[in-house]
Amino acid sequence: MHTDQLRAAFLADELFRADEIKMVYSHYDRLIVGGVLPSTKALKLETIDPLKANYFLERRELGIINVGGTGKVVADGITYVLHNKEALYIGRGTKDVSFLVGEGDSQPYFYFNSAPAHAVCSTKKISKEEAETVELGSIETSNHRVIRKLIVNSVVNTCQLQMGLTELKTGSVWNTMPPHSHDRRMEAYFYFDVPENQMVCHFIGEPQETRHIWMKNRQAVISPPWSIHCGAGTSNYSFIWGMAGENLDYSDMDVVKVIDLK
Repeated sequence: MHTDQLRAAFLADELFRADEIKMVYSHYDRLIVGGVLPSTKALKLETIDPLKANYFLERRELGIINVGGTGKVVADGITYVLHNKEALYIGRGTKDVSFLVGEGDSQPYFYFNSAPAHAVCSTKKISKEEAETVELGSIETSNHRVIRKLIVNSVVNTCQLQMGLTELKTGSVWNTMPPHSHDRRMEAYFYFDVPENQMVCHFIGEPQETRHIWMKNRQAVISPPWSIHCGAGTSNYSFIWGMAGENLDYSDMDVVKVIDLK
């Protein structure tokens, strides 16, 4: 594939538009990536034609992470306040989901992933303090980072969806390095906190034939099960990873040695 074909097939480059819910439906494990930007009104999550469902979560589960100011999500009449980098898992069968701004002048940016679900799991909010947090890498290899596992089976029960976020420390630019693939799962990356006039180069493709996509702030990329997924920025940044597929084992991955990449 040349650059335009790669971007058309895998890049979600416009997920946030004022007072709209934007989403991309992928056939890779039927994952949906989306963005919600409530500004002047509440936004209700409606079903879409490919689902052939009476409501969006009739056969699906939903994970939401707020990457902006404080906002609110209402799920079947219960209001959840989400601060920056807090998450909400909403289980299958929830009929009404709406997104609202928070108090004052805060502007939330809700990023979400949704995957098919075979069972009902309880809705739960996850704060940064409740996340399973690990610190990896080093400044010597330019990949010193903090990983917060927010929607994983050690924190909340889900059917197949997993989500979390990674924050790179100042002076580090490489994420998911050394890289890996996992044929049992697909993955989507959403890059944010990318400073103005900076970008992230996201690598996809088979380990012996890699490709890259240049990405701006608040853009997402879909990584197929056969592909590696890693990136390097012109500055440090944060990103959200979301997975769906065969299992819920976070450590199930096929590691690729850096010196074997081509």
